[in-house]
Amino acid sequence: MPKKKLTGIIVSNKMEKTVVVKVESIKEHPIYKRRFKVHKKYKAHVGNSNEFIIGEKVLIQECKPISKDKTWEVIEKISK
Repeated sequence: MPKKKLTGIIVSNKMEKTVVVKVESIKEHPIYKRRFKVHKKYKAHVGNSNEFIIGEKVLIQECKPISKDKTWEVIEKISK
């Protein structure tokens, strides 16, 4: 089964080897058909968190659990 990949924006890089990535998606209400934005924050593993700056767009991929909260890893930066 292929691993999930998501794109998001870095919100925090204060931890060692971890960044927090905010992923936004658009959902539609089942009855009223109105679209709205929802977001979720994921903790993602990186080798060195100093390489990434808050506000950068990144691609994250699902991986085996590294800790209780970390099951994602950063693959690459996405240039704007």
